[in-house]
Amino acid sequence: MSATALPGGIMGKLLRVDLSSGRTWAEPVTPELAHTWIGGTGLGARIMYDEVPPGVEWDDPANRVVIAAGPLGGTAVHGSGTYSAATKGPMTNLIGTTQANGYLGAYLKQCGYDAIVLQGRAPTWQYLWVADGQVELRDASHLLGLDTWETEERLLAELGYKERTLSVHGVGPAGEHLVRFAALAGDKGHVAAHNGVGAVVGAKRLKCIAVARGKQKVPVARPEALAELNEQLFQASAAFRDGSLNRGGTALNLPNLVVVGQLPVKNYQTNVYEAANQMDGAYFRSHFQGRLYPCWACRMKHLHLGCMTVGKDAGYVGEEAEYEGFAAMGPQIANTDQSAAFKLCNIADRIGVDLNETGWLVGWVMECYDKGALTRDDLDGLDLTWGNTEAVERLLYKIARREGCGAWLAEGVMRASQRLGGEAARWAVYAQKGASPRGHDHRGRPTEMLDTCVSNTSTIEATAGADPTDYLDVEPVKNRFDPIDVSTFAARINGRRQFDDCLGVCNFDLRELRLEVQVFNAVTGLDYTVADAVRKGRQIVHLLRAFNFRHGLTTEVEAPSERYGSPQVDGAAAGSHAGAHFGEMKRNYYRLMGWDEETGKPLPQTLRSLDLEWLIPAFA
Repeated sequence: MSATALPGGIMGKLLRVDLSSGRTWAEPVTPELAHTWIGGTGLGARIMYDEVPPGVEWDDPANRVVIAAGPLGGTAVHGSGTYSAATKGPMTNLIGTTQANGYLGAYLKQCGYDAIVLQGRAPTWQYLWVADGQVELRDASHLLGLDTWETEERLLAELGYKERTLSVHGVGPAGEHLVRFAALAGDKGHVAAHNGVGAVVGAKRLKCIAVARGKQKVPVARPEALAELNEQLFQASAAFRDGSLNRGGTALNLPNLVVVGQLPVKNYQTNVYEAANQMDGAYFRSHFQGRLYPCWACRMKHLHLGCMTVGKDAGYVGEEAEYEGFAAMGPQIANTDQSAAFKLCNIADRIGVDLNETGWLVGWVMECYDKGALTRDDLDGLDLTWGNTEAVERLLYKIARREGCGAWLAEGVMRASQRLGGEAARWAVYAQKGASPRGHDHRGRPTEMLDTCVSNTSTIEATAGADPTDYLDVEPVKNRFDPIDVSTFAARINGRRQFDDCLGVCNFDLRELRLEVQVFNAVTGLDYTVADAVRKGRQIVHLLRAFNFRHGLTTEVEAPSERYGSPQVDGAAAGSHAGAHFGEMKRNYYRLMGWDEETGKPLPQTLRSLDLEWLIPAFA
């Protein structure tokens, strides 16, 4: 395909929204932009780099939030309702990219847009309504204080839409009150969580984005080829890990993480959790009453709405929680009742906070309370003993509204622990850039600890647990505790996940890279190889890194906190101490990425090899 024509899958328009003036307008997506940065994370990263210069802070009206679909979004490709959000976020004060599934990405494409760019700050609270041929900023004063589910239900009724014909993603009370780890949530529990994107949207006084299902067809270059390849990709993805996603969601394998020392328990104080079989996906499905609630065009049978039939919170209605939610509200806070964890996960989504950060924060608070570093008076009378889920529920609402102790806990675990100081500051789990890790004990998964700390996205960038290496010239990790083995794998694989995040498809539907690339080619009309896909992802990695260095990144903060990098004391990985080898891992990773081993800056020859010589001044 000629680089002067738009690839298939691209609608050719950005929706620009200036909240300060109330003006909205369309801008073209040029062929060069679409070919070079594809969509999703790549498109968002390029817009952020071009439009957010150094000195613009996360809550500045000049900051941007880019909500970008991808070229596969809104097509028949399974799970293609995903969007990627890019912004300079409050957790790290660097760029963050985060994805949410559901319907918004598909509906945005069907309304004729590849992305929404939010800028400025509204004088009063607004919401954005997008339908086929219509765009309006509307008063949102009547939506203030509502949680994300309530906001969606109110707008469906107010605007006259049926369920799943209008996708509403916005902020809950946490975003309204600028909680640093506030998230964007919508479509009943789909969350773009990382680096406080909800706080940035809240700072712009935008309550939500409501996009109606449109009538425009997403152009597909090779529709006949797509039909067969799409089915092959789905079958390969559904069969991944013996079909575990269909059988019990992402929490099905929770007990297996105990076996390998990767389940977070009591804020990394132990790896022993005897209730693992009562916190997994199999237990949930066998004690759950509800209905399937799939994302756009998805047959994965992954998500359900309904209630648990056993436990102290039986009857509470919500969306099936993911593994990371059950880990955060189960073992991390020493809770053994899955119905209570299910309820807390849904409350977190409804008030609009990042469940990972919330879990690490609450676990740290409970350890501080247990050891006397925080008292009941410090916590507004809450009895935050291990496993007290009723007290956790009240604490979450305090944090969301910045009430009492919630005001300083709303700063996140790193800043809260630094405020408290003393011995308690040493107990907090976080990456030193400022954001929390995902919901695992990374001391038993050093590849992901390294990835989290050196990532440019505010969360993992290169890895995703047990990454498949088929069709790539990458050796799998042979010894997960060997610092060279671990860091070599992370460097060699980096790029694959960033390519995924450009496409506008749920990661669970992209489990076979060779087929994924063939589907991408069928939609776009391009002729990528798997090597081309990884190279494209590596270009995006370096663009994100250029943004971060321009905004003050230094290598000193690419490291784990003391507790995060501490040795494991018991369980299956007792005696392992990834943190002791972190410097060695990081230097090897930098070297293999083509970066300076001391500063972490990409070398000029690395940037030239990726056709990114224009980024060289960003690292000077």
